Amino acid sequence: MTHLHKMMLEELQRRNYAKNTEDVYIRALEDFAVFYHLPPDRLGPNQIRQYQLHLMKEKKLAVKSVIQKMAAIKFFYVHVIRRPFRWQEMPFPKSKDKLPVILSQEEAGKIIDAALDLYHRAMLMTLYSTGMRVSELVNLKIPDIDSKRMMIRIQCGKGGKDRDVPLSPKLLETLREYWWWMKPQTFLFPSRFKAGSSITTKGVFDICQTTARKAGITKMVGCHTFRHSFATHLLEAGVDLRTIQLLLGHASMSSTTIYLHLSQRHLHACPNPLDALTVADVAGVKRTGRKLPK
Repeated sequence: MTHLHKMMLEELQRRNYAKNTEDVYIRALEDFAVFYHLPPDRLGPNQIRQYQLHLMKEKKLAVKSVIQKMAAIKFFYVHVIRRPFRWQEMPFPKSKDKLPVILSQEEAGKIIDAALDLYHRAMLMTLYSTGMRVSELVNLKIPDIDSKRMMIRIQCGKGGKDRDVPLSPKLLETLREYWWWMKPQTFLFPSRFKAGSSITTKGVFDICQTTARKAGITKMVGCHTFRHSFATHLLEAGVDLRTIQLLLGHASMSSTTIYLHLSQRHLHACPNPLDALTVADVAGVKRTGRKLPK
């Protein structure tokens, strides 16, 4: 571990960043240094600008990925070596606000039924039933399932916060069958390749994608798709936004209000101004001009 690597890690830990964020930030800084074959403390604003263009134009990374890497580099210069760049002159790329993909309840059921085995099925049911993040899923341990209180304790979620989510009786039934078969020791979903470790987030993502394809779902399905679907289906069932915010572990309500744009019940409840107009019957409207060629 280099001196700069050690300094970066210590600053991240002092601010209680999540382990996953630590890894991402360290890797982003290492990639930046490797690109120029120089230690990052010998690089400056011009190199940062050119590197950002490289990520966007040549590597064609998603905007969110570029923003994440730029945030890591900014953290290094601001908090680690305290170099006062004029960051307002190096704007982050503008992200497009795309609505997330949502599964219907029928599609969610098809994916669960298409699971390869009980290991995959229990994992998919847990994602959909709780709306937890994939990073939270892989860190679930056996004692986190509290069948007496019918709650699941999610420890050290985003921002290092703990929260409880309800344990569905249907999920509990499945998890009991899964436990008797799998006999997990520490992590609820252990790695099948490395003893004592949990499954990786990439492993869960691959399971979500392959199972969705097997179920005949053409939508782009990832781990977060189940989280979005969980929240949207709760809203359509009449659950208030504040409760959904608590279940998802959102720090701000603004992150939760996106589901208002996804809920069919809320969108269809809005009266359409066209329906309030009194207009002539369409049957009596003249047909003039040429028809479009078939």
